[in-house]
Amino acid sequence: MDKPDNKRGLFLIYTGDGKGKTTAALGLAIRAFGRGMRVLMIQFIKSPEHTYGEKIVFERLGIEIFQMGSGFTWTKTPEEHRKALQQAWTFTKEKVASGGYDLVILDELNNALSIDSFPINDILPLQEILEWIKNRPQGMHLVITGRNAKPEIIEAADLVSEINPVKHYYNQGVNAIIGIEL
Repeated sequence: MDKPDNKRGLFLIYTGDGKGKTTAALGLAIRAFGRGMRVLMIQFIKSPEHTYGEKIVFERLGIEIFQMGSGFTWTKTPEEHRKALQQAWTFTKEKVASGGYDLVILDELNNALSIDSFPINDILPLQEILEWIKNRPQGMHLVITGRNAKPEIIEAADLVSEINPVKHYYNQGVNAIIGIEL
């Protein structure tokens, strides 16, 4: 990859097993939007069947956000997930090709790329994604979030932040909290 600069656009990754990857990307989106940048967020795992706080606030602000997933891999059939992931990738390429985005966030794409319970390489081909990253529109900043970032994706990035858990209330039986996770 070329030397990182604002003219080329930066590629950032938030990965790791800790809570806060999407939250970090949301903060970046707010910062960019506050500076007049056009922001697009596409969520690869989160389903439009559920209401998430980021969708509510982004719609109020006028930030484009699309929840394209089917939820956790154990909630639907592999075929349903494959179809949703394929549609999300096709939608991403079309939306970005339409132009005009300064910051694009592909939330939980790393999670999708690391699915091993059913085949995904034919619908989310790693080499195609790497080429797309390399050839994205000039000046467009890109963020990819999610656990288990592939080494090839990490290699292509300008910044990789790994978020690791030290202590988490889930371990004490506390489920997702509205306003914190949802």
